[in-house]
Amino acid sequence: MSVHDLALQRNKYKHLSDDEWRWFLQQVEGRERTADKLPTFAAIEDWWYPVRLSCEQCSSELTARYKAQIIHPSLQGRDGVRLLDLTGGYGVDTYFLSENFEHTDYVEQNAELCRIATHNFAHKPISIHNTSAEEFIASAGQYDLIYLDPARRDSHGGKVFRLEDCTPNVVELLPTLLSHLTPNGHILLKLSPMLDLTQAVTALSAVTWDIYVVAIKNEVKELLLLSGGSGQITTIDLDKKDQALVFTKEEESAARSEYSEYSEYSDKYLYEPNAAILKAGAYKLIAQRFDLKKLDVNTHVYCSDQLVENFPGRVWRITEKQDLKQANILTRNYPLTPDQLKKKLHLRDGGTAFVIGCRVNGKPTLFYAERMTFA
Repeated sequence: MSVHDLALQRNKYKHLSDDEWRWFLQQVEGRERTADKLPTFAAIEDWWYPVRLSCEQCSSELTARYKAQIIHPSLQGRDGVRLLDLTGGYGVDTYFLSENFEHTDYVEQNAELCRIATHNFAHKPISIHNTSAEEFIASAGQYDLIYLDPARRDSHGGKVFRLEDCTPNVVELLPTLLSHLTPNGHILLKLSPMLDLTQAVTALSAVTWDIYVVAIKNEVKELLLLSGGSGQITTIDLDKKDQALVFTKEEESAARSEYSEYSEYSDKYLYEPNAAILKAGAYKLIAQRFDLKKLDVNTHVYCSDQLVENFPGRVWRITEKQDLKQANILTRNYPLTPDQLKKKLHLRDGGTAFVIGCRVNGKPTLFYAERMTFA
């Protein structure tokens, strides 16, 4: 029974007070909403769930485990390692990151989230602190990892798009964070995909960061910054880990991409990098690494004579122009939006055919194509 249907059955639960009834519904809804996102929690008997917003905004188990994976190598061979999560929230990242550490301090301003964390983490070496990040760090000890996921909303609930406007203000707090690291310690920041990555790194330029652009099913979910690195950038879609792309900003700057000069495109192949690569800005390097030709300086779609099967993104084979009634419409650096192009071509959405509008060497061009799928 869904939580919506259950909510209509209040009369069957008269033995519950109104507060108990609301809590009961919250638990049913929380598990219902997050069972796929957080399967480990769904399998734990008597796991407590917070309100809907916290469930919606929390990390997925997949991304939380990835954070633990990238941290693990730096902790090997070290004893007594300690984690500080200054923005505990629901505690998804705390839970999975803490498996690498002997002790974890969870810090959260919201008293109800602290109450839930106290229950959920009762059998783990995690201490709960109901205070602000700034207040706790002022008198904290030394840590091997300090983790922050700054809130991306202002005091009125509106979204913010600069790191300096997030809470806590990591830019302002950075010197203090560094002073509480062990000699080989790290800071790990989780940032919103909506934030400008270059701007964020510039604002935090006192430290060299390794950058991880993390996507799931071709949607960027998180930007991760790990201190103490070499400036390496990793783009990964967690559904296709074998297609991770690792590079540096200098490699992208030095890359030289060739541009398409084909007079005929039928039976050639089009490539669009996955969302993580596009977010990271590897526009030239992707062409160089996979021996592809770019369609236009501002069109991040590429082509080749021969099929590249391991390309980290979507691939199409270009066909002859077709008399279509239905197609999937995409536009990239094209004068019309997909809806405008669909209306102009009198097409319905769907089917297996694709019509892709791009600018090629400065000229708006339409491609008719079929999607390539690989085992």
